[in-house]
Amino acid sequence: MPYDPSAFPPFAVTVDLVVLTVRRHALCALAVRRGEPPFQGRWALPGGFVRADEDLTQAAARELAEETGLRAHDPAVPAQDNGAHLEQLATYGDPKRDPRMRVVSVAHLALAPDLPAPRAGGDASNARWAPVEELLQQGGYGRDGEPVAPLAFDHAQILADGVERARSKIEYSSLATAFCPPEFTVGELRRVYEAVWGVALDPRNFHRKVTGTPGFLVPTGGTTTRQGGRPAQLFRAGGATLLNPPMLRPEV
Repeated sequence: MPYDPSAFPPFAVTVDLVVLTVRRHALCALAVRRGEPPFQGRWALPGGFVRADEDLTQAAARELAEETGLRAHDPAVPAQDNGAHLEQLATYGDPKRDPRMRVVSVAHLALAPDLPAPRAGGDASNARWAPVEELLQQGGYGRDGEPVAPLAFDHAQILADGVERARSKIEYSSLATAFCPPEFTVGELRRVYEAVWGVALDPRNFHRKVTGTPGFLVPTGGTTTRQGGRPAQLFRAGGATLLNPPMLRPEV
């Protein structure tokens, strides 16, 4: 029998983005307020439909650029100015996740240094950085006295999965440096770990671990006083992608 595409029900493919950054020592995610149905007025993760002429990575990179102005960089090389780490997170295909039609979403995780206030685009009426603990709180999210409601679609689950991916990967990989500018101090890197893990770390013990892990950090030869106090040594990300020994997450 010849192949008949009409014999199969149609469905669409989207990409949703978990865009994480550290702002004011807190792990934050990009949230957009939907300006159109379904879930009009509700907060959601940024994303959109995959176009007919692009693959999933291209679609995720386009949505990232449209929502944040960032370009995705090759994870095999150190982060560059205006660049972000981008990786595929998971696929979500519950038949009832979108009331419009059958929609399968391929979620992506993006990590970047402290970012400016976002601009809403596409079908979003507003956009903001929000602490992940607020977005994931029981009962939903609301701001400035607005009614509290869950994130649209299954975005609370996608966000939770993205946060856990980030928390686990910085244990055994150099991914934490994606939250830092190209040159950073050990103190700034420690605050990234503290924000992502939600725990306080001993500064001396942390300094000993990260500077003693082969290939993790490379001294730039420069110093900075932007944190106040005595000049602090500047580092950049080294060539190691896996950390040995790993940075184990403290039990809380």
